[in-house]
Amino acid sequence: MKTINIFAALSLLGLLASLSSPVTATVDDSEIPSGQDPPAGSDHEAIAKYYEDEARKRHEIVAKYYEDEARKAQAKMRELKLLLEHYEEKSYLYGKKAQDLQAHTSALVRKYEQAAKADAKEAATHRQIALKFKEKNHATASSVQRFSVVNKSH
Repeated sequence: MKTINIFAALSLLGLLASLSSPVTATVDDSEIPSGQDPPAGSDHEAIAKYYEDEARKRHEIVAKYYEDEARKAQAKMRELKLLLEHYEEKSYLYGKKAQDLQAHTSALVRKYEQAAKADAKEAATHRQIALKFKEKNHATASSVQRFSVVNKSH
């Protein structure tokens, strides 16, 4: 009886697997920030330029995100520093907990300071990558212009 149940379960799984549609990877339209489709055809330079522009835009978006996060961390750090000053000046209000509050707040200040530095560094890295894409596009555009001027003169 048990073997019949196992055989039936395996048969059912096989049937379900054969009826399921194959999974295919697709690109969501929301992933393309410019709203434009990549150039069609075999113009490799245009396709490469399109994807480099998209990569530059995405790196700029990521850099802005990290810059915003760094600003938030700095604001929180300033807020905690004020709280730490309060705990140090008015420690008599907190009794035995004063030293614990000061130590905890001091640790949080260090944590947010490190987070702000890390976010600023990450933002700078992405800005630099975006700048490299931008410089590469300008260099490519100027070389194409020089090439077309040379072709017209011959």
